[in-house]
Amino acid sequence: EVQLVESGGGSVQAGGSLRLSCEVSGYTYSHYCMGWFRQAPGKKREGVAAIGSEGSTRYTDSVKGRFTISKDNVKNTLYLQMNGLKPEDTAMYYCARGPAGWCPFSALSLSKDEYNYWGQGTQVTVSS
Repeated sequence: EVQLVESGGGSVQAGGSLRLSCEVSGYTYSHYCMGWFRQAPGKKREGVAAIGSEGSTRYTDSVKGRFTISKDNVKNTLYLQMNGLKPEDTAMYYCARGPAGWCPFSALSLSKDEYNYWGQGTQVTVSS
């Protein structure tokens, strides 16, 4: 059974940092696209960052230079380091697994429709 479990969310002041983690199980970890998404109240779920099988990455424009996605294939864990947090980053953050198979840069997507499995989410709140 595929499972994704997020942790690391919390409340911080603007300018602060958080590191989200997503422990994954139930499949060969490195052979899929993986992504972080977020959803604020009343808004659509949006892609934040994605990482491919060889470590290639893709970010939405609003987080470039502030967020870093990474993974540890030994620990089967996906990370999202978030620096310089802003109030507009406040949302529920979800990790997700993409289609089966090797994931090159060309296949990286920030569209939620390209991901099959989701975690339960972890809340991030940034105060001004």
